Amino acid sequence: MKLLLVEDDEMLGRATMNALQRESLRVDWVRNGMDAKIAARSHEYDAILLDLGLPDMAGEQFLQQLRGLKNNTPVIVLTARDQMRDRVNALDLGADDYLVKPVDLAELGARLRAVRRRASATNDASNVQVHGPLELEQGTRVARWCGQEVTLTAKEFDVLEALLLRRPRVVSRQQLEDVLYGWGDEIESNAIEVYVHFLRRKFTPGLIMTVRGKGYQMGNEDVLNAEVARKARQAS
Repeated sequence: MKLLLVEDDEMLGRATMNALQRESLRVDWVRNGMDAKIAARSHEYDAILLDLGLPDMAGEQFLQQLRGLKNNTPVIVLTARDQMRDRVNALDLGADDYLVKPVDLAELGARLRAVRRRASATNDASNVQVHGPLELEQGTRVARWCGQEVTLTAKEFDVLEALLLRRPRVVSRQQLEDVLYGWGDEIESNAIEVYVHFLRRKFTPGLIMTVRGKGYQMGNEDVLNAEVARKARQAS
């Protein structure tokens, strides 16, 4: 799960980011509204954690502009403001949830899982991506090939999910790196190639196609189905 944390307080922001990262969540931390706008336009996030008291603009203004751009990324407000009118205003502007600081990490984790479930249900009622013999359950993060479960690491799943959600388009290496890593993370030069190699080995070489000079895309469904049928005939 990749998060954008918008928090101007240095101590609180670092503590929140470190706590979330210990839970194996990827976090981009920005300290003002302008950087938050740039990040939200440049990257895809599973959720945004938004403080309302930002130094360059009100958090409500950022939220209003985000929704005005038809960006439906779930937003959880994290703020010291505990008045009902502030809560109602933020929710009316498009926030998905509202937590008053200090925030309990366990509760925040539960709220994040809840907004992600709601977003997944809105985007895909079945929450299952199917591509030929491949099935990917986004909610449970389970992959199956011809009905048999295939064990994937977190990053392997993220790469495969990113390619599936963008099919039949070509996905650039930069786009895949944005899915896997946060700002400031050290990225190994061949990381994407390694994960693609592992996925091909676990499923079939034709699952992911390399488009020279552009990136990767999912293999043709008809070809994958034909390959499975051919192997089944050979085994019988």
